[in-house]
Amino acid sequence: MTPTEIRARVLHRDRLVVIIDKPAGLPVHAGPRGGPNLELYLDALRFGYKEQPSLAHRLDRDTSGCLVLGRNRRALARLGRMFQGGRVEKVYWAVTDGVPEAPEGRVDAPLAKRTPGRGWKMVVDPAGQAAVTDWRVLGQAGGRAWIECRPRTGRTHQIRVHMAHMGCPLVGDPVYAEGVGDAFADEMRTKLGPMLLHARAITLPLYPDQPPVEAVAPVPGHMRRALEEVGMDGAAEDAFARSQRAAALAAAETAPADEEPAEKLKSRRGRGFEAPRGPGSGRGGFGGR
Repeated sequence: MTPTEIRARVLHRDRLVVIIDKPAGLPVHAGPRGGPNLELYLDALRFGYKEQPSLAHRLDRDTSGCLVLGRNRRALARLGRMFQGGRVEKVYWAVTDGVPEAPEGRVDAPLAKRTPGRGWKMVVDPAGQAAVTDWRVLGQAGGRAWIECRPRTGRTHQIRVHMAHMGCPLVGDPVYAEGVGDAFADEMRTKLGPMLLHARAITLPLYPDQPPVEAVAPVPGHMRRALEEVGMDGAAEDAFARSQRAAALAAAETAPADEEPAEKLKSRRGRGFEAPRGPGSGRGGFGGR
């Protein structure tokens, strides 16, 4: 990936945050064996600031979509309070093996970390940390479902474990689809193919006197066919993706370097971002509740 390519994945940028569309397969941190990771590309996202942006939260290596970066210490502190306080609205799209019996529902199942032999995994455990995921079925066909997930807590692997707990594991999940530990993930990726989980949208009530910052990530190529098979309108999604790419490329090529903000956060005011709603906003798009 080149600096131009990572900048083309910017969904939103203002004085406090940069939101990017993370590709699936790219870890956010370097692993014990090294290799490509997001940290190698952060310098390309400075846009005139002295420091590189830093992660405000995380996505799994195999998850694509909206990822928020804070552009300075105070921005990261504010974002940290928002995530911890449950004030960030996150929307994920998943394709599952198996269809839930109900059209929508909530999984309220605490999670804990376990190390069964090699590696580790998260499991449902009444003594674990509280974990809640709201979900609804957006489409289904052939024993698979297109599910919108809205996690109300931010536990490791939460959506993956909760969907498996429902009897509907994510297609391609290298750990929970087969019930193996994390140490076996690489060999399971080869067997199963890409995991079908996408961080579709995120909303940040970042500025008290402005509308929330919103970003929507187009469906990645590795999920397109599977989503179309369970009901997604591919033509509408294509039109949305083209508009997003055009806007991102234009911004990356023409935007001037940003002015470093003043030290006092209270004096900052950002511009709200009204993201395109995308296809199916009342049903499967970002606007549905």
